[in-house]
Amino acid sequence: MTNAKTVAPGCLTGVRILDLTQFEAGTSCTQVLAWLGADVAKVENPTGGDPGRRTGMTSPHRDDPYFLNYNSNKRSVAVNLKDPRGLELVKDMAKKADVFLENFAPGAIERLGLG
Repeated sequence: MTNAKTVAPGCLTGVRILDLTQFEAGTSCTQVLAWLGADVAKVENPTGGDPGRRTGMTSPHRDDPYFLNYNSNKRSVAVNLKDPRGLELVKDMAKKADVFLENFAPGAIERLGLG
């Protein structure tokens, strides 16, 4: 029998995550952090949210199970990153975060001034 070490469910309590990810690669990472107790704030586009909300959606006004699977245990905030006021809000959130995750196209974060 091996002596496997496990991670306590609340081991990341108090850790703040700013999540600017979408689809599986980033959202699965931030969901694991949320499962471990981190406070994850997911930033979404105000005109439609994360694209995963609509992937395979069969009913209007309901989030797709795909989105729900990867984004449970997170808080969401709708922010327009192309608006100076919205960008300032995200910059303020980033200053208070312990971890900043994004999976935009290469160079997008730098163009937004969030690099």
